[in-house]
Amino acid sequence: MIKAIKGVKDLLPEESPRWRFIEDTGRRWAQRYGFQEIRVPIFETTTLFARSIGATTDIVEKEMYTFADRDGSSLTLRPEGTAGTVRAFIEHNRAADPRPQKFYYTGPMFRHERPQAGRLRQFHQFGVESFGIANPRADVEVISLLWRLLSDLSLPGLTLEINNLGYSDDRARYKPLLVAFLKSVETRLCANCQRRIEGNPLRVLDCKVPDCRSATEDAPRLADSLSPAARDHFACVTAGLQSVGIPFDLNPRLVRGLDYYCLTAFEVTCSHLGAQNAVGAGGRYDGLVEQLGGPAVPAVGFAVGLERIALMMPDAVIVPSAPRIYVAAFGTKAVDVGCALLDELRQAGVPADMDFRSTSLKAHLRQADRLGALYTILLGDDEIEKGTATLRNMQTKAQEDLPLRDLVSSLQGRLRTPESAPFSS
Repeated sequence: MIKAIKGVKDLLPEESPRWRFIEDTGRRWAQRYGFQEIRVPIFETTTLFARSIGATTDIVEKEMYTFADRDGSSLTLRPEGTAGTVRAFIEHNRAADPRPQKFYYTGPMFRHERPQAGRLRQFHQFGVESFGIANPRADVEVISLLWRLLSDLSLPGLTLEINNLGYSDDRARYKPLLVAFLKSVETRLCANCQRRIEGNPLRVLDCKVPDCRSATEDAPRLADSLSPAARDHFACVTAGLQSVGIPFDLNPRLVRGLDYYCLTAFEVTCSHLGAQNAVGAGGRYDGLVEQLGGPAVPAVGFAVGLERIALMMPDAVIVPSAPRIYVAAFGTKAVDVGCALLDELRQAGVPADMDFRSTSLKAHLRQADRLGALYTILLGDDEIEKGTATLRNMQTKAQEDLPLRDLVSSLQGRLRTPESAPFSS
């Protein structure tokens, strides 16, 4: 038997309503904020990710799925969604459009990580990217969208953490101070952090290993190296969040794992997820568009991990699917009429099903229960001769005879009534 490869997961029909609800909630909130959907390829040139994410990041060094195309070019399955969205923004000259360029996306991403709960090698993200607005109000808007979305999904124990990463010049002043300190405590750091000292020292501050956190408690503060402009921008962000009632904590260790971030960085954690507890994160990346060959365009965005949300979202939040109608037909004529009725129901927008294998009433009713049908239509040759059908309420077991010609309209009316709720189109 051939099985799925390590680190990927089949999403079975029983799980799909949860995922569809999460995705639909994300789309609904993004559209409320004026974002439009964009769909970009799941693989790009490897250079795109090396230049955007950063050649010394863990993602580029160890986690990307990279392969050679037939012409010898190097391609990579996307490990995140921002780089491809920026590439599309540049390639299609969206900077020339005077309208706000605000996009959202959802889909699979790929990283060669150690599989664990909520963290797979093929995983799914919902993300947004807002281009062209340097005003810190854009940061507030994006963070607000993230917070409202996750709150609407009723995730428990949410905490928003934010930090000021400053401009690239600020970090350039800060890095030598940090590197000198890290070298003084190098023997107390984990192997990964020792390797990061020269290439990506800020990531050491974000390490979750207890010994590393203890060793860096007295590290120089990035906040002390920030320019007045960076401080002013961040002050506007915090004031904006307070004005819309979004609670937050300042976390000077929050640096994010991607090189393109500047100024505002943020992360939402869920207390029920353990050490790897982030469910959504993002930040501002004002230099990335220009870095990838486009004009100088400010931008800010975030992404959330759907696997982690699905793990934590309460079952009670999920809106049930539209109630099914089950057609149970007995006899040659009845089966023919039942198939035609099935098609008529579906065309009328009523979810309906029929098991062509079942022959007995008991077998049909058992299958209707398995499918969660709200009503079952019982059709036999005798009923066909009379032009009627028996409608059975699967919850109350009550039955009534109805004219076949009125059956579809009658069911449409019943499915709209409160006693037939829950019902979602």
